[in-house]
Amino acid sequence: MAKEIIEGVTPTRMELLQIRKRKALAVKGHQLLSEKRDALVSSFFELIRKRKEKRKEMEEKLQEAYKSLIVAEMIMGEERLRYIADKMAREREVNVSKKNIMGVAIPKFEIEEAEMPEYSVLSTCAEFDEAVKKANEALEKLIEVAEIEGSVQMLAKEIEKTKRRVNALEYIFIPRLLNTITYIERQLEEREREDFFRRKRIKALLERHED
Repeated sequence: MAKEIIEGVTPTRMELLQIRKRKALAVKGHQLLSEKRDALVSSFFELIRKRKEKRKEMEEKLQEAYKSLIVAEMIMGEERLRYIADKMAREREVNVSKKNIMGVAIPKFEIEEAEMPEYSVLSTCAEFDEAVKKANEALEKLIEVAEIEGSVQMLAKEIEKTKRRVNALEYIFIPRLLNTITYIERQLEEREREDFFRRKRIKALLERHED
């Protein structure tokens, strides 16, 4: 199988110098992209570890809030609990911005500061207040998990893209440049041999003519 070279290449010394420069740049680019890929992979697995921790924290807060809510329901009654919960229901804004990891823009979520719900403490119980507190803490953990999930997805895409570029340089572009350099060098060597024998024949003809 013939080795691939760059199409339309002219086997000249000037072309050889240009392709050697391109090869040097490609090798340097391959090194930098490989380092970027490794750093991205390291950040990716660090986020995976962090996601596991944050999920555990979130689940614990949800369980604590649920337990407090169950006790509050037993004390207050389901109807009263639902009435107060409906009065407290409100939307909270989540601000979305970006932060940078190795040149990759990943999401950053910030939930607005929670306001104390308006309800009479005389109409509730300590377990209800604790459930509200734990639910707010769980919501903050949920936002953290969502941010990490988004970051994991963005990093995974960038890792895949960087891997493709590294592989293209390593297995296609750089070998093609090396093959082209070898091709030009052989063509130049062949041309030099032909010139050498041509000069030798001319010299022999001149010497014979002089005789």
